[in-house]
Amino acid sequence: MSVLDNFDSWKSFLANKLNQAQQQGMSNQTIQNVAHEVGDYLSKNVDAKNKEEAVLRDLWNSASEQEQQAIANAMVKFVQSQGNQQ
Repeated sequence: MSVLDNFDSWKSFLANKLNQAQQQGMSNQTIQNVAHEVGDYLSKNVDAKNKEEAVLRDLWNSASEQEQQAIANAMVKFVQSQGNQQ
């Protein structure tokens, strides 16, 4: 089963990777830039596996560059908050 098959698995995967990046000393700005690059890649190259991913893809594809950065930043914060609750 791929981490993309289930949104909870995807959030957990992202939280793990975010934690690793922070432990390695990656700055928040770098993390947000990488999140933007990942979002762009996923929207162009990966089919949505669930309704949450489809909504994110559609939001991403309809957003300007600045709005995409805001979506990426919001996803980083979302994953951080989810990690704090676990």
